[in-house]
Amino acid sequence: MRISVIGGEQAEDEAARLAFEVGRELGARGHVLICGGRGGVMLEACRGAKESGGLTIGILPGDDLGDANEYVDIPLPSGLGYARNVLVARAGEAVIAIDGKFGTLSEIAFALISERPVIGLGTWELRDGDGEHAPIERVEDAVAAVDACEAALR
Repeated sequence: MRISVIGGEQAEDEAARLAFEVGRELGARGHVLICGGRGGVMLEACRGAKESGGLTIGILPGDDLGDANEYVDIPLPSGLGYARNVLVARAGEAVIAIDGKFGTLSEIAFALISERPVIGLGTWELRDGDGEHAPIERVEDAVAAVDACEAALR
C-alpha cells in the first residue's frame, strides 16, 4: 500500500518519536511511505521506514532535489509550493496525520475531500459547521495507525 504521512516540518520530541515509529512500522510491513520530503515529521518517518527496509517518496514543494531529506529514496520536485499538499494527500491510499500546523490541516482536508481514510496521532480535532466530528480515526500509537490504514483499505 501507499501511505502518506503528514505532519509538521518542526517536530517536537513526541511527534518525532511517533513519526519514526510509524515509518518503521510502514517499512517493516512493506508499504510505500509518501510525504512532503523535508524535515520534522517527514524526516523522522522516512528515517524509520529506511531503518526497516522501506521505500520512501518525497513530494517536494520546490524544484530543488537537494531539499529532500537524506532518507527520501525518490524525491519528486513539484514546483508548486504549498499546493503540493494536494499531491501528498492524494498520492497515498490512506493518510496518517501526526501533530502538525496549518499545512497539515490543509493535507487533512484534501485527504478527506478525496475520500482517503485519515488516521490521527496527536493531530487536529475537527468539527464541521453542524458540530459533527470530521472522520479522522484517532489512535494512540504507530502499530494502531498502520493497522487502521490496512483495515480501512481491505
